[in-house]
Amino acid sequence: MTRPVYPFSAIVGQDELKLALIVSAIDPTIGGVLAFGDRGTGKSTTVRALAALLPPVRAIRGCRFNCDPDGSDLCEECRQRARDGKKPSSRFISVPVVDLPLGATEDRVVGALDLERALTRGEKAFETGLLARANRGFLYIDEVNLLEDFLVDLLLDVAASGENVVEREGMSLRHPARFVLIGSGNPEEGELRPQLLDRFGLSVEVRTPQDLPSRIEVVRRRDAFERDPFAFAAAWRGENRNLRRKVAVARSRVNLIAMPDEILEQAAKLCLALGTDGLRGELTLMRAARALAAYEGSETVKVAHLKRIAPPSLRHRLRRDPLDEAGSTVRVELALQKTFG
Repeated sequence: MTRPVYPFSAIVGQDELKLALIVSAIDPTIGGVLAFGDRGTGKSTTVRALAALLPPVRAIRGCRFNCDPDGSDLCEECRQRARDGKKPSSRFISVPVVDLPLGATEDRVVGALDLERALTRGEKAFETGLLARANRGFLYIDEVNLLEDFLVDLLLDVAASGENVVEREGMSLRHPARFVLIGSGNPEEGELRPQLLDRFGLSVEVRTPQDLPSRIEVVRRRDAFERDPFAFAAAWRGENRNLRRKVAVARSRVNLIAMPDEILEQAAKLCLALGTDGLRGELTLMRAARALAAYEGSETVKVAHLKRIAPPSLRHRLRRDPLDEAGSTVRVELALQKTFG
């Protein structure tokens, strides 16, 4: 029997990280989550717990890329079957959460020629990479600030197009690669390249709990999980089920949430006050606030949703001011006070 992952609902604290992950799961167009902070604060545990929380998705049976039977973004194999008039059958699969190791080669990430079939049968066949496995799911990079430059460039290209193109060994193939990028790291070990930093929709700061009751509860729960993971997971199954249902409902109604013009105006004023470059800040703020409103059961986006989601949406988009010693979070909070009173 497969060892269960630590339940998402059992994680103590880290409210901003948990909310950012949930919001990104509700609306993948937000652009993913970057979690920077202290070692040993549960960043990896929280991300991996997300997989067990999400409702399953429907995929074409036999497709290596988890293509959506109701979607238009299909791989070449599924398109060919459609041209041949073959109606695909479907199945439900767990939302993929794929780890991208720091030492991964380009072939392992994008895919390559299947050497075994090439040598034994003389056939040119594609062996899928991590990007194929992550399609319609999450791609998780631990210590993302230590990622090799060539992998950063590759991820930027795929994240922008939503498609992975492989051309090598006389083989040309393209397939959908739409995933939510999740990165974590320790800022003491180096900064993230600005191009990749800008691709993350939300950025959260993860800190070690400073109050005694929280620290004790973290240790108590982790110890209980290590001693009997199956019993611990069973005890939290009900909480996880309720949260999964809430996320599924929010996903189904997120596009129905109204965004009043006055809220959009406030979002633009906030970005102007902070001097963010481009319009990606406003777009992310709007999408994240809408997803938060759907999660909380509201019919329309309100100022409270905007204020709550503004720090993770904007703190990593600020220009550096060498004369301003205030951190990015403080600057966002000051701008919130100035804009909303």
